[in-house]
Amino acid sequence: MTSTEIKALTGQYVMNTYGRFPVAIDHGVGAKLYDPEGREYIDFTSGIGVTDLGYGNEKWVDAITVQAKKLGHVSNLFYTESPAKLAEILCKRTGMSNVFFANGGGEANEGMIKLARKYSFDKYGKGRSTIISLNNSFHGRTMATLTATGQERFHNYFFPFVEGFRFADANSMESLKEVTAAGDVCGVMLELVQGEGGVLPLEKAYVKSVAELCEKNDLLLLIDEVQSGVGRTGSMFTFQQYDILPDVCSFAKGIAGGLPMSGIMANEKCRNVLTPGTHATTFGANPVCAAAGLVVQEILSDEFLQGVQEKGKYLCEQIEALHLPCFGKTRGMGLMIGIEMAEGYSNSDVADKLVAAGLLVLTAGPGMRLLPPLVITKEEMDAGLAIMKKTLA
Repeated sequence: MTSTEIKALTGQYVMNTYGRFPVAIDHGVGAKLYDPEGREYIDFTSGIGVTDLGYGNEKWVDAITVQAKKLGHVSNLFYTESPAKLAEILCKRTGMSNVFFANGGGEANEGMIKLARKYSFDKYGKGRSTIISLNNSFHGRTMATLTATGQERFHNYFFPFVEGFRFADANSMESLKEVTAAGDVCGVMLELVQGEGGVLPLEKAYVKSVAELCEKNDLLLLIDEVQSGVGRTGSMFTFQQYDILPDVCSFAKGIAGGLPMSGIMANEKCRNVLTPGTHATTFGANPVCAAAGLVVQEILSDEFLQGVQEKGKYLCEQIEALHLPCFGKTRGMGLMIGIEMAEGYSNSDVADKLVAAGLLVLTAGPGMRLLPPLVITKEEMDAGLAIMKKTLA
């Protein structure tokens, strides 16, 4: 099909829930994508942080093919090999104790919320079920995770919301202490880098203080790494760069390199909170997705992750060196990069121009967001930078 035919068919039969760029994608290689007519695009988005191995990775394709021929799905009423191996690797690389596998980020965060409330109910009974999240946060599109999202622009239309959520200001212990003072809180949920809010890393001293407050008051520290996890910021999980061990951590996006998979990891204190019948999902721990996840773990070695940090530093330095009139400073961690917009410029307008010129980018909050495949090469980064310079100078 041509690009025009694909767009027409989508408009006719797919719900119009996305503000799509006017581009149809047919195939990809590395960090490059191509439309049906063969036009090339440099990808600085990786499917919103999902395709960390880029496109066409042979090990990933082979693992999926072998597992699909062997077993595609069997349900969690039985034991399967690849999810067990993936859970073992994740726990050994992070210091966490066990894993629950799900399908998407919102579902993972729902599971994290349920675990926190059950932990508190088992130990303290009713009346201690409130979750604290941060203003400017984003935790998902389900009713509970939408309620936990600290951005009003996502809330319209969907009232009434789920009970038991309050918000604190990021990097303010005074604000956090104020909203936890009532004694009805069971957990504090943080994105260590607020992604949809504009790629805003939390201050390390603040996160340390939050962890100490949680430990002192027996509140669960819940870390949302749906976007920042699985190597995106230059470590397997971002919490490892903050020198904390969460009680529960969610993950998704890059975990299976492009297949739908997510989950939560619990520490030793919380390993037995969710018991048979208290939480489940039909497609969680799918063996094909888990086989893909094993390849992701194999490729994302510690040495590789050091390279992710170096690539992120290079991109930030080179973008600032372009001195583009529409851009301010860069920020972020690893290959999770935010760019401030200069006064008078619209991030959506700039994104439209870059995509039209052959560079795929994202917006976040009032700024730009870059989430390239973790395997992106210097040549591919330089090609994207050249498009930026030519289009925006």
